[in-house]
Amino acid sequence: MATKWNLDPTHSEITFKVRHMMIANVKGAFNSFSAEIEAEDDTFKNAKVSATVNTDSIDTNNADRDAHLKSADFFNAEANPTITFESKALADEIIGNLTINGVTKPVELEVEFGGINVDPWGNTKAGFTFEGKIKRSDFGLNWNAALETGGVLVSDDVKIAGELQFVKA
Repeated sequence: MATKWNLDPTHSEITFKVRHMMIANVKGAFNSFSAEIEAEDDTFKNAKVSATVNTDSIDTNNADRDAHLKSADFFNAEANPTITFESKALADEIIGNLTINGVTKPVELEVEFGGINVDPWGNTKAGFTFEGKIKRSDFGLNWNAALETGGVLVSDDVKIAGELQFVKA
């Protein structure tokens, strides 16, 4: 029988980095998201993972940029309030379908299992780190501006990462 693990949001984060003006990375995060795992055992081999991110929770530490990212130029948060992920396989990588801006594409992300431990209140927790790279244009996030010196304002490649803790239900 599968065991359910629920996200511990106070000990989890999802972040991203994208190259700006071809010279430096801009970092951001999503502050509201949920996830769960269904696993046959504590090795998490072939566990099923699902996650939902609230698009409107994007935070790059700049209100004007956040408003632009929520607009139809990028995430179109009003029409697409969530980003979702459903796994197909979990081992040293997680393979699944990522849906952003209404477009679903397969992705593969590296995963490190941090282990299982019991907190001081008796809750059994499991930790995971993930990272990978996606092309934003694959998801219809095509807005950009050409630079006079050559290149573009925003890179097509976006690095995504997460530190996630789950509580055994």
